[in-house]
Amino acid sequence: MARLLLDSTVLIDLLRGRRAVARVLAERRSGDVPYTSAVNVEEIVRGMRPSESAKVGLLFDGLRIVPIGREVAEQAGRWRREHAASGVTLSQADCLVAAAARSVHATLATANVKDFPMPEVRIELWPSDR
Repeated sequence: MARLLLDSTVLIDLLRGRRAVARVLAERRSGDVPYTSAVNVEEIVRGMRPSESAKVGLLFDGLRIVPIGREVAEQAGRWRREHAASGVTLSQADCLVAAAARSVHATLATANVKDFPMPEVRIELWPSDR
């Protein structure tokens, strides 16, 4: 049984019924535990279409939501600082999402692998057919 944290790219593709994500989901084991983070909840709610409100609620009801507490926030801050020292700018949101995944020992499923260069986080590419 694997833990899988779904990034906003994956959540959006699920909401919009995109085939690439449906294919990846069909290939997953049924015992996987799906997560997302509080950051992803904010991103989805901020960008959702009015007609998607009920669908979004159902989606979040089926996921475990990783809160952003001190440990997650500190890890995200360390990654941003360390990468900035080597000339790489990472977004606050991406660092928080990656730290949330790490905190629950989950693989991070995303269509934007390049946004998560942290070697401590397992990343899984979920292609999008946008």
